[in-house]
Amino acid sequence: LAGALALPASSRRAVADDSSDIEVYFGCGCFWHVQHEFVMAEKKLLGRSDLQITSRAGYAGGSGMQDGKVCYHNAAQISDYGSLGHAEVVRLRIPPTSFRAFAEEYVKLFDKDGNRPDQLGDRGLEYRNVVGIPGGGGSPLAKELVDASRENGDKLDFAKGKGGDPDARAVAFVMDTNSHPFYLGELYHQFHDGFAWGEDYPGEYNGITKKLVKSNMLADAGCPNGMLGVGIAGL
Repeated sequence: LAGALALPASSRRAVADDSSDIEVYFGCGCFWHVQHEFVMAEKKLLGRSDLQITSRAGYAGGSGMQDGKVCYHNAAQISDYGSLGHAEVVRLRIPPTSFRAFAEEYVKLFDKDGNRPDQLGDRGLEYRNVVGIPGGGGSPLAKELVDASRENGDKLDFAKGKGGDPDARAVAFVMDTNSHPFYLGELYHQFHDGFAWGEDYPGEYNGITKKLVKSNMLADAGCPNGMLGVGIAGL
């Protein structure tokens, strides 16, 4: 299922000669579970320690910021990510040569019918499936993403993201990180337990937040506390 994504004819390989990390993001439903899976992937695929982990929960795919920030649902409705058209995503900084492996981790999050883990729970554009890569659908990385899906059950269709896209089952919108960048989420969303029963992650995982804050590698986004009862409950 290559879908509506027009792949560049020259996409024979990714930009493997670039030695610097690239910023990408992945989204499919609640970012709590997704962040945990990509933290585990960073450790497994790249051998990263807690302080080297780049997975961050946040927002992307909408119409930028409001008052200099993007925030989770809150009672004051300040810079609400849903109102801005953003989805919940997890950002990583990885070598371009590793993108294919991380794309495979992403497609493995979906079942054989292309349902995300919380398909029957959280719904709406905030939870849509998105993948952000430099250059978007015109990047050689887009072909690697589609190939990863084809070789792991051909579960997903891909479409060029325009911003504020709908929540469509088994469809992932490919965004250009240059025009639709990542916005860091609140501290209380980072390295959080999952949304489903049994996803109470070990304390050492939850504790990564404090380690990163203490090392000045993670800071508060300046947003108010989340509002209970809207989307996934905040604090």
